[in-house]
Amino acid sequence: MTRRPPLYCLSATLALAIALPPGPAHASMDTTGGPAAMVDPRIGTGGPGHTFPGATVPFGMIQPSPDTAMPEFHHAYDWAGGYQYNDPTIMGFSHTHFSGAGHSDLGDVLLMPISGDVRMEPGDPTKPQSGYRSRFSHATEVEHPGYYAVTLDDYAVRAELTAGLRVGWHRYTFPADKPAHVLLDLRPSIYDYPGKVLWTRLRVREDGTVTGCRTTRGWAPGRTLCFAMRFSRPMTARTLYNRETNVLYRGFRGPGNAPVDQNVQNGRAVQAVFDFGMLDGPLGVKVAISPVSETNAIANLDKEGPGWDFDARRAEATAMWNRALSVIDAAGTPDQRTQFYTALYHAMLAPTLSMDTNGEYRGPDQEIHKAQGFGFYSTWSTWDVYRAQQPLMALLRPDMSTQFVRSLIAAQQASPVGVLPVWSYQGLETWCMTGYHAVPIIADAYLAGVRGFDADAALNAMVASATSPVYGDLTDYIRLGYVPIDKEAEAGSKTLEYAYDDWSLARMARAMGRTRIAEQFEKRAGNWRNEWDPQTGFMRARLSTGQFHTPFDPTAAAYGSDYTEGNAWQYLWFVPQDVPGLIEAMGGDAPFIARLDTLFDTRVDPAQFKNVEDISGLIGWYAHGNEPSHHIAYLYDYAGAPWKTQQRLKQIMDSQYSGRPDGLAGNDDLGQTSAWYLFTALGFYPVAPGSNDYTIGRPFVPRAAIHLPNGRTFTMVADHLDAAHPYVAAVTLNGKPQDLLHLRQQDILNGGELRFVMQAEPKRP
Repeated sequence: MTRRPPLYCLSATLALAIALPPGPAHASMDTTGGPAAMVDPRIGTGGPGHTFPGATVPFGMIQPSPDTAMPEFHHAYDWAGGYQYNDPTIMGFSHTHFSGAGHSDLGDVLLMPISGDVRMEPGDPTKPQSGYRSRFSHATEVEHPGYYAVTLDDYAVRAELTAGLRVGWHRYTFPADKPAHVLLDLRPSIYDYPGKVLWTRLRVREDGTVTGCRTTRGWAPGRTLCFAMRFSRPMTARTLYNRETNVLYRGFRGPGNAPVDQNVQNGRAVQAVFDFGMLDGPLGVKVAISPVSETNAIANLDKEGPGWDFDARRAEATAMWNRALSVIDAAGTPDQRTQFYTALYHAMLAPTLSMDTNGEYRGPDQEIHKAQGFGFYSTWSTWDVYRAQQPLMALLRPDMSTQFVRSLIAAQQASPVGVLPVWSYQGLETWCMTGYHAVPIIADAYLAGVRGFDADAALNAMVASATSPVYGDLTDYIRLGYVPIDKEAEAGSKTLEYAYDDWSLARMARAMGRTRIAEQFEKRAGNWRNEWDPQTGFMRARLSTGQFHTPFDPTAAAYGSDYTEGNAWQYLWFVPQDVPGLIEAMGGDAPFIARLDTLFDTRVDPAQFKNVEDISGLIGWYAHGNEPSHHIAYLYDYAGAPWKTQQRLKQIMDSQYSGRPDGLAGNDDLGQTSAWYLFTALGFYPVAPGSNDYTIGRPFVPRAAIHLPNGRTFTMVADHLDAAHPYVAAVTLNGKPQDLLHLRQQDILNGGELRFVMQAEPKRP
């Protein structure tokens, strides 16, 4: 999920894989085998999925990818990833992208290879050759982890992309009978609008290296990104432009009588055209980025971008993905395996590296810091990823989880207001979304056994965030036990989110022996009860006077209302830290189950949420397209009806996931919905991250072996798994009957076998 400033936010849902038409022979899919060959990065690029199909490596800093449109802000929701499957043209290839975000930014350093005449404006996508855009066909596209290729029909140019950690590689094959050009446009951005670019500088150096920086007033205000670019062939000419209009004062003209004479350009609308004449072979381009400086971008390029062997760089990217994805060996049909590994791929795209090769990074204070002994990672969609994506990384990749936690601590220590990241990228805070959900990310990692970070510094950062006098009306929350709606928008959901975050903080403090802190936040974890209204049977926002906010409509949802991206039906269930207490408040198991059934079975017109883009993927009031609903199907287990959890999980999988480009109910939200799919496919889910406890559901793949970092293997096996056997008959752990509906973290870390036996009919008590 992610939010449009100042109050508006957006949502989530995983993508699955599609069968690609064959491309031309020289651009066939990678056939080296391994799990990377089963991933299709095109999934989620149609409809609201907001994933991007371009090249990147696990948690990499750079993401060269095609952009089909960069419309202005008020019409940009569908292009949050820069690419929409149904668009007829490609505008160019930029180097920074979010995967599945509901809001967006980035789209930096746009390149377009052009043969023949050069047009300087993008043009109208509905009018061929009205600008530098080019038509393309999906039949010529090839997507593979770390590789993307397409033919630009209007120029007869074959464009290929691959990536390393900080360097993006392009290979352009031009027609032999037309002059080759590369257009650099530093004006457009994803989520564009007039005035977004505050300043740009561009320079062509003596050795032909092109460098520059751009500062934008976007989602993260005042963000600066620098780059360094080199070409495999010498330029025959170059032209630099500043196309600003209506500028009162430009200063005095610098050296050179025409744009073609210049090697430096500054302004807010900078472009360049690099000419290469007639080419007898491909043109290589390599681009490094830096959040710090042009000097650092050059150093990144020198260190990570030697030579011009594009195929070797592509092979390295494929090998990185095969190593990353091999952490789980999943069996099943080709479709099942493609779905599984595509989800794992999407779950390993963020957080992204945001640090140069010399260790320097930009912090939330806009100052330059230097990491000592760790990599600094940003792109923190904490409201989304604390639920499943980060717990998945703590389980599968504790080495990365350590880096992530150290990055969170470093960001808090550099924060001008002293809090952990809320929604940050490239080191800068956006203040999008609610809660202080970096707290459960850290707590879950620590309780899962992740080490290598300063636990005392982490706890201090967590307490500072949970007691901040400037963030999210925590002052009233601490004083009253709830956030008053007359002081703070979305107070109903904020109180519930704060209470869960407090519980996770208390869990870590208790494990560390910090009793006073544990007791303080254990008490605050019960603040959800201050929102419970037994008369209506919903969680409701209160005024400062203590009265419930009226008028009250449990079906109503709007940005900036009582709830964050949801309504009272969806937030009724957000007490993951105390589900037994919620069941008791509702009157016991039977009433609780009946309310869950009503949630799922009510007929709801999706048009009711037409003005809340992120509420999607509806099954009744349940909205799988947004994170607040993600744990709800598992709650039947707590009330003694596990067969109903199994029913609902199948209903969700069948209706919310498909193999089409538009087969997503919402956004993937930086891997969260992909992680939901992965845990659910394995048969268990972290309803309350930080509990060291997984709730058992039902599996959706017949077998999966998790290769744990401690050298052990944990294997899930599902006997008789098929469409005719959707219910669990029995569960064993290492051959012993598993009567409880929960799996402990240590059970997994010990290695062994979790076996499900499936049957046709529900198993009731």
